[in-house]
Amino acid sequence: MARAHIDEVVASIPIFAACTKKELKALTRLLSSVRISAGEPLTTQGSHGREFMIIESGTAVVRRNDRKVGTVGPGDFFGELAMLAGVARTATVVAQTDMVINVLNPREFTSLLEENPKVASKIYLTAIRRLYDDNQRGLQ
Repeated sequence: MARAHIDEVVASIPIFAACTKKELKALTRLLSSVRISAGEPLTTQGSHGREFMIIESGTAVVRRNDRKVGTVGPGDFFGELAMLAGVARTATVVAQTDMVINVLNPREFTSLLEENPKVASKIYLTAIRRLYDDNQRGLQ
């Protein structure tokens, strides 16, 4: 995928909206783009998390304890809890359609947080909201 296209895609994701062009370019250099076929698992509940994922295209189903709890699509991200707290994956995510995701490994994720405080704040707030929502639903 062309660098300019990746920059546009990342800039359109709400958590990166406050980034400058320079910050976006630094971020996109960290990302690895991966194609996923429909039906492939992206994460498995209880497994060790090694990636933070941002969906560029396609949709996936999110299941917890074998119960569907949602869907995710372009602009959504997941894997932040495993990366931030070193905990096991809290859900299983399976591609519903063919997808393109952008992935950060632990080193790259740490770099993203350290170099982009506004993005880090949004990721932390999302993680907290997800934990709160899980608690409200009694799914922990």
